[in-house]
This record gives sequence, structure tokens and C-alpha cells, in this order.
Amino acid sequence: MLLASDKRGRTETINDADGYVSNFWRAIQADPAAVAKWANWPVNEDDLQARHYWLITKGRDRLTVLGNPDGYDAQVAGWWVWGLCSWIGSGWCSGEGPWQWTGEEWIKRSGGEGINRKLPHLGNAGRGINRQLPHLGNAGRGINRITGAAILDQFTALADRMRGVRVAHGDWSRVCKSSVTWQHGLTAVFLDPPYGGDRCENLYATDSMDVAAKVRAWAVDAGQRPDMRICLAGYADEHDLPGWSQYAWKAKGGFGNQCDGRGRVNASRETLWFSPACLPQDNPRLI
Repeated sequence: MLLASDKRGRTETINDADGYVSNFWRAIQADPAAVAKWANWPVNEDDLQARHYWLITKGRDRLTVLGNPDGYDAQVAGWWVWGLCSWIGSGWCSGEGPWQWTGEEWIKRSGGEGINRKLPHLGNAGRGINRQLPHLGNAGRGINRITGAAILDQFTALADRMRGVRVAHGDWSRVCKSSVTWQHGLTAVFLDPPYGGDRCENLYATDSMDVAAKVRAWAVDAGQRPDMRICLAGYADEHDLPGWSQYAWKAKGGFGNQCDGRGRVNASRETLWFSPACLPQDNPRLI
């Protein structure tokens, strides 16, 4: 949502409970060249498993830098986004898989910290990180530019857009307080918590099946303010918000279809709720 906006707010804040996500944005802000160096690698199954394991062990330990508001680790960021673009489905960096490395071989065990092992994404001629970089104006052409220089172009453009954005890591409620929102003036808030409806658990490295209800309760209260324009994402019928408008849309489904077919069904249940202060748009799907 931040990258798609055609305007820059006077104060912009993003937050994620997943430390790998927050670390990526901080590293991109501070040193896009270093992140590009670590992300510039072809799809390789052995490397994918090895780096995945490193990320949830040594890499996770390095994320203690997130205790510092300006802390980041470029290697963790680069390998994380490279693997994210090579990985299929859920489970990336969750640390809840059964496979563990003994130093000589992979062993599948029933308990303990480990990784999921999956065949890497082999579409688009195995371009890995290059297959889904966003187009950010003249700085790059997404999947059509597959050189290391193109990755740096993309990350530099991201760094430019992220300049001045405050990147927080932790509970969502910390960045929704009055001191972060309406005390700065008219405020837009986009809330995209893990959905609480009928879906597979552990879709995200940091997941929750009940946080959406807490987010909704906050949104109902905050949405009464005329200087708070709030959008809440969820599944149809997941939230009951009288006086709010709804926008129905359909996701592609993607590899969520692997989850007992629910990904395909839920793709058509995507809904956005807009608080009363939001400006109406001329769209037939906006109720």
C-alpha cells in the first residue's frame, strides 16, 4: 500500500511483527547496495535449504539488532528476500519445519527447531529474485531485467521511496496510538492482520488466528474520529462494521491453493472495509 501510493505523507510509519520483514525495509533504507549483493543469486535448491536453515538459526540471532530503531542486517535481508522469491507457498523462515541439519546431512525429526524443505520456484526460467521485483518507474523493468545491476536499481528506487518512513517491529497496537496517528493531523491507517476466518494456520513466519478480532475492536473505536481514515482487510463476513463501506475483490489464490483447496475458495472472499471518514469512490463493488 505504501509503495502504490502516489503521495507521500508528512509522517509515514509501517510495522510488522515479523522481524525478517522489518529488517528488510530497514536494510533497504540504509544500504540498498549491500542488500542487492546478498540477494543477487540464481535459484538453487541446495542453497535454498542451506540459507533457509542459516536464516532461522544464525540469521535470527542477528535480528536482535531490531531492538535498536535503526538496526539492520543486510545479509539477512538479502538472503531472506532472495529465498522468499524462490520459495513456494508458506513456511518461509517460520522455523517450525521438521528438517534439521546435523553438519553432514539433513534429518527429518518430529520435534525441535527446523525448516520446511520444498522444491524451489522454477517458473520464469529460474530467475529467483528477479522474477517479481516491482516496477518503480524508470529505475527498473521488473522481471525483464535480470542482471545484478538491475537488482541494485530496484533496491535503490525502494530506498528512495522508503526514505523518511519509520519502520517499526513489534505489536501492531504500538504504531496505532494517538501519538503516532491523529495527533499528527488527518491520518490514513491500512490494517492487514493475519485473517481470522477459515484458512490454514501458520501461513506466515509470525502468525495469529485471533489478532484480527483485536484489530477490528480498535478500528471500530478509532473509526469514529473524522480525522482517522481507516481501511481493514479481511475475508467476507469476517467483520461486522456498521456504517463502514465494503469493497470486494478477488486475489489470484497462488500457492494458497495447496492448503486443502481453501486458497482458491478464499481468493474470492477478499474484502476491504472503509471507515465512515474515508472518501467514497465511484466503483460498483463499493457497497
